[in-house]
Order: sequence, then C-alpha cells, then structure tokens
Amino acid sequence: MLQALYSRSAESVEKHIEKVKQTGSGKFMERYYVGYGHASIADCGSTTLFLEDVSMLVAKAVEDWPLYSGQETSTRYIDMSKQAIIDPIGTAESRTVLDNWMEFYIGSQTRVLDHLRQIYPRRADEDEATYERALAARRFDALRSFLPAGITTQLSWHTNLRQARDKIDLLLHYPLEEVRQATAEMLRLLQAKYGHSFGQKEYPESEKYRALLGQKFTFYNSKKYVGDFAGQTKIKTSELTPYRELLKKRPPKTNLPVFLAEYGMFNFDFLLDFGSFRDIHRHRNGVCRMPLLTTKYGFNEWYLKQLPADLKSAAKNLIKEQKIAIKKLEAKSSKLEAQYYIAMGFNVSCRVAYGLPATVYVIELRTGKMVHPTLRRVAQKMYHFVHKKFPEITLHPDLDLDDWDIRRGNQGIVEKE
Repeated sequence: MLQALYSRSAESVEKHIEKVKQTGSGKFMERYYVGYGHASIADCGSTTLFLEDVSMLVAKAVEDWPLYSGQETSTRYIDMSKQAIIDPIGTAESRTVLDNWMEFYIGSQTRVLDHLRQIYPRRADEDEATYERALAARRFDALRSFLPAGITTQLSWHTNLRQARDKIDLLLHYPLEEVRQATAEMLRLLQAKYGHSFGQKEYPESEKYRALLGQKFTFYNSKKYVGDFAGQTKIKTSELTPYRELLKKRPPKTNLPVFLAEYGMFNFDFLLDFGSFRDIHRHRNGVCRMPLLTTKYGFNEWYLKQLPADLKSAAKNLIKEQKIAIKKLEAKSSKLEAQYYIAMGFNVSCRVAYGLPATVYVIELRTGKMVHPTLRRVAQKMYHFVHKKFPEITLHPDLDLDDWDIRRGNQGIVEKE
C-alpha cells in the first residue's frame, strides 16, 4: 500500500503511512486495486501457498509459469515409498499398475544400494557418513524412474498477488480434474485472506478463450527431428561482433548481460525422462513447453544401466507389462488421465527456447556433476551445439563423463549441532 501511494504523490512514506492507517488495508485495496484496475499495485504484495499431497502433475501445472518461485519435494533425496498415490481412474486394474511400480521401487532399494557400493567404492580419504549419504542419493537417482507420476508431493508457491490471480485464471481451465480442484481451493484461500484483491469481475469471452487454451494447448507432444536431440538458432555471428570482449572475457559463475537476449533465441528439442524434465522446467528465463507424459518414446536407458543384471532384466519385463496395462487404461479413460500411471523414467518430448544469456546459464549450471546424469547429457549436447555455432563465446561447462561425486552427500538441510 505504501508503495502504491508513491505513484500519485511525491510526499514521504512517513506521511503516506498515516493515510494507510486511516483507510485500512481492505478499503485501500478495494479503492485503488480492484476498483480502478491498478493491477501493478498487486505486484507489491506477496504471499506463499503450500500445496501438500498433490500429484507430480499438479506440481508441474503450478510451476509452469515464467515467474514461478518456490520449492518441491526432491525425489533424488527423499524416500517416496510412504507417499500416497493419486488414482483418478479408481479401478482394480489401475491400482495394480500403481502397485507394481511401487513394489519395484521399494523392493529394489537394498539391492541397488549394494550394487552402487561395488561400483563406487569409498576411497580412504573420503568421509564415511558423507559417502553413505551420497550412495543413498544415487540410489534414488536411479529408482525414482519407477515412481508413477501420480505419486504425491509437496510444493510451495511464493508469488505476488497479481501473478497469483493471472496464473489461477489459467489453472481453472486445466484439462486435469485434480489440478482444477487444487486451484479452486487455492482461490478460496486467497479470497478469504485477500478478499479485496481477488474480487475482480469475470468476462465470459476471456473465460472462453482460456478454456480453449487449456483444452487444446496445455501439453506438447511432438517430435519432428531425427535422434534424441536437435538445436537451432537464427542468431548471427556478425550481430555479436561488437560484444566480442564481453563474450570472450566472461569468468566462471558470472552471467552475461541480459540485453544480449535481443539478438535471438536458441531452440532445443530433445528426449528426456519426465523425472529430469522436472529439473530443466525450473529455468524460468525462457520457454519450456509442458510435455504430455506417454510411453511412446521409451524408458530412459540410463536408469536401467544403474541396476544389477538380475534387476535390470526384471525391470525390462516390468516396463513391457506395464506399457500394455497402461494402454488398456488409456483406452478406457484418456491419454490425460493415463499420465498418472506412467513412471517418471519414460522419456517425453521436450522443447525449450532461451536467449543467449539464459542458454549459457543453463549449459553451465546443468552440466555440473550435482545435476542428474540424464539432464547433464542434454546440457552437454546444448554446449556442443552452441560451441560449434559460436566458438568465440567462452563457456565454462563440465564435460566430464564421470558423473559420480561424493559431494552429493553434503547437499542437505540439517540442524547444526
């Protein structure tokens, strides 16, 4: 409220605060935000919502927003075996599909941990507790691929009030019922907490347009390229010539200036498992299409390579059987609801677009060894594409093919003793 008064008065905030005290928050927002359409005032107020026990699909729907800020439960560090699973079809057959995934996820943990201990033996100079935590994390790196997308998670959403309203207007027309239900609950809570900021008039034509957007254009599911990766850009080398010094002398962990984004975009198309898609989706400075989760692009091979021979064979048989069962569910329901029963190790068709500064940032961050190996491979391919096109640009990727790092054992939130 104090920030808003600056737009119409040059007086000090010390005088403005008296107006706020006299008016009260509700009447002030009703008069200046809702009543007069000053939506920018709502940019100055923020709130945080916490969503618990919602599926991975709800989490991705909420996070699919350029200005999303928040955190989500990490399947790379947390044992998800006790999490509830959303089963929208609700039949014995659909429950069996979910149970089969979870039986493999839970029943394989000890075997995978023992297998990883043989592959990555502890060195004499490595701390044992850190090593064990790193192994446990690596175990989840492998086994999270067998978690169905219907597994429940927790996430937070920190947002200003205008963005909350704009995003909720879209989510109310999302093609998944669970998302619409969660959105209605968020709207109810926001209206109760900030009634004067969430009482805008609805326009039928706008709602009709959002419904069209939600029904036909929510999910991306296209692959118009050969192989598992393709890149393209219309940025011209000549346009970057004046900035040669900036591009050449940039040190590690330093961002390029944002104005370089004006020279064009990099477009990348690739296959990536849904589990790791959730990580690259976190990059907001660009466009990252929401893929439809299907089984048509296969199960990412990296996960199978982490298993001992007998488990690998069992996993392949399970995947084959589950694909058949999911097809039967899809025939009785829809491709949208079938997503809940598909494991996160299945590849999805991804499409992203970034300006030059964002592309460099994603390459350097996501080639790091703390990143999941399947996403590292994609980021390394992005590097090779950019480096070939613009060899004069200094980049600082991690191209080491070895993706084991004991420092994973130090990536946690723990209470200091």
